[in-house]
Amino acid sequence: MTVLDGARERWVRTGGVELCVAELGDPRHPTVVLVHGYPDSKEVWSEVAARLAGRFHVVLYDVRGHGRSTAPTPLRGGFTLERLTDDFLAVADAVSPGRPVHLVGHDWGSVQCWEFVTVRRTEGRIASFTSMSGPSLDHFGHWINKRLRRPTPRRIGQLLGQGAKSWYVYLLHTPVLPELAWRGPLGKRWPGILRRVEKVSGGDYPTPSLPSDAAHGAWLYRDNVRPRLRHPRGDAHAHAPVQLITPLGDAFLSERLYDELELWAPRLTRRTLPAKHWVPRTRPDRLADWITEFVTAVDGGRPGTAASGKHADRFGGQLVLVTGAGHGIGRATAFAFAEAGARVVAVDRDAESADRTAERSRLIGAPTAWAETVDVSDERAMEKLAAKVAAEYGVVDILVNNAGIGMSGSFFDTAPEDWKKVLDVNLWGVIHGCRLLGRQMTERGQGGHIVNIASAAAYQPSRALPAYSTSKAAVLMLTECLRAELAGQGIGVTAICPGLVNTDITSTARFAGVDADEEKRLRRRTARLYGLRGYPPERVADAVLEAVVRNRAVVPVTPEARGAHLFSRFAPGVLRRLARVKPPL
Repeated sequence: MTVLDGARERWVRTGGVELCVAELGDPRHPTVVLVHGYPDSKEVWSEVAARLAGRFHVVLYDVRGHGRSTAPTPLRGGFTLERLTDDFLAVADAVSPGRPVHLVGHDWGSVQCWEFVTVRRTEGRIASFTSMSGPSLDHFGHWINKRLRRPTPRRIGQLLGQGAKSWYVYLLHTPVLPELAWRGPLGKRWPGILRRVEKVSGGDYPTPSLPSDAAHGAWLYRDNVRPRLRHPRGDAHAHAPVQLITPLGDAFLSERLYDELELWAPRLTRRTLPAKHWVPRTRPDRLADWITEFVTAVDGGRPGTAASGKHADRFGGQLVLVTGAGHGIGRATAFAFAEAGARVVAVDRDAESADRTAERSRLIGAPTAWAETVDVSDERAMEKLAAKVAAEYGVVDILVNNAGIGMSGSFFDTAPEDWKKVLDVNLWGVIHGCRLLGRQMTERGQGGHIVNIASAAAYQPSRALPAYSTSKAAVLMLTECLRAELAGQGIGVTAICPGLVNTDITSTARFAGVDADEEKRLRRRTARLYGLRGYPPERVADAVLEAVVRNRAVVPVTPEARGAHLFSRFAPGVLRRLARVKPPL
């Protein structure tokens, strides 16, 4: 039994073909039309459709020549964008007469939807469009022409990069060979290729019609790509709000293709996803959430607008949990994710501080934000937190293990209880977060990201920080090991290594081997030194967001942290000599 077995089916005749149309949900609700790509059939959307059906009237149809729809005769000239637009209008008239529909397209489904949303004859029939992994051929043509007319090293690099990613397009233009390959060995091996390369699970996808779908679909490229790239339309402006979802690991399309998209889609909302090409199968939860949010906003009179800010809208709808969120880097990171549209769980051992962070997060952009109180070193408390978050808010998409404490003093002055306190918070707190919340990510099977806040002290030895440096070095190595283990599951893991950052950690740092009065004096002096350095925690937060977007492994933050990291790799002896210098405190 497949997810679409409960769907209502109908046949829509248009342009000499019959299209197989499936419907889920209540027809009285807003209609969302899901258009599949190449070499897929409508079943590629089954997981997303099932998640949308409770709130929307969901419509899926097999593009002509695919799935259970019939193919045009002859094939040549039967797959032009004009004919595909005829098909869409016929489906829209059949399933939603007199009311505009919300379009969602993936791959070639997105390519043709760009045509639908930019031609005059569809105005008033489309309420919104969500695009993923498929550009407008007109926009693509202008993108190429701009780089050819005004070449620079960067633009030439972009052209060559996308040209390499488009290798399959050239092959699909060759006569006969694609059909032979798909009806022969490639068609048989394709499901296994998707499982190995894209981590796509099986189920009802792909369907047995794959070989003929792929053979027919080659004409999508032959009928459209060269004509449109050579002569792109100059009026290809979207007449409906557009949501762009860009998988950053897409092997076929460069993110740079969409650099000037605001010129063509003035009401644009951008999202990015750390995933590969086939996101309808690998990230159905995230897509369903974003489609729901966007459609609801448009229907509520709040259409998408051009994104502003470096990370605006990149994390819309994602659930982010930050430990140590009451102060410093943790608080700044929670705010940065909130401004980028994420839902935020602010965790801190101080309830009042966590509440303030959550309240401010809601004010500056988070759709929802919650405060939770926990000591990250307490395993039982962390287990309860993980269970509560999963039950009440959902599985975390991004985990930021930030909570930490400072400890200074020589090795022999640092008592066993001091070592235990530092390792319990700085190391075991990270372990608990990764083990409990990271496991939920792996069990969900739809990717995610873990950020562990380490320190430049992780690779920069110091005679004054043996306990602290040891805890952060362990965090760095844990991150590297976990990154290797989770890479195959689409979960990124990053170590952020700040240098001297002006945060409240100086006011709570411990100084071993001194009395209480001396410890207070050292805290004030350290805080003054960090204040003079003047490096704000907001810049570390920016680095965190950028690291998640780019899936970076180790990110030194501040010039001194980057310099020390460079020395640790190429001249470690220099750092060893510097470590012998007695600090000025």
